[in-house]
Amino acid sequence: MQKVILIDRNNKRIGTEEKIKAHKEGKLHRAFSVFVFNPEGKLLLQKRAKTKYHSGGLWSNTCCSHPAPGETTYQAARRRLKEEMGFECKLKKLFCFTYSVEFDNGLIENEYDYVFIGKVNDNQKIIPNPSEVEEYKWVSIEELKKDIKKNPNNYTYWMRAAFKELQKHI
Repeated sequence: MQKVILIDRNNKRIGTEEKIKAHKEGKLHRAFSVFVFNPEGKLLLQKRAKTKYHSGGLWSNTCCSHPAPGETTYQAARRRLKEEMGFECKLKKLFCFTYSVEFDNGLIENEYDYVFIGKVNDNQKIIPNPSEVEEYKWVSIEELKKDIKKNPNNYTYWMRAAFKELQKHI
């Protein structure tokens, strides 16, 4: 049973909760989003597996998840990048933001999201975990901006929100 770290509005840890229960009750918890770029400045996107507990089949940032109790957000981001996309790279925290959204299945994302960026070289081997990732692609920032504007429902809510802020930092 995976647990998430519950926090108050000041990002102070107030406890832990089973992940699905936290999402059913909309409890504020820590999360992270990773954006990995190649030398040409293209961003690695993943299409979430259809079997994911929400937002399956939607395009999203390189990887995202929640730190486990006793794990730093940075450690969790590196761990999940390896678990979801099959590679490692240095990550740098850019910013944090809070968002809340309710999904059609009744689950609620109420997250304090740490946003990390990373860079890889041209010959980086991507080995996606099929239980997490349906497919992946590299896209330019301009391509992504245009497609999000044209087809916002093809992308996860948090990716759209983080990407909007990310553009101010890159």
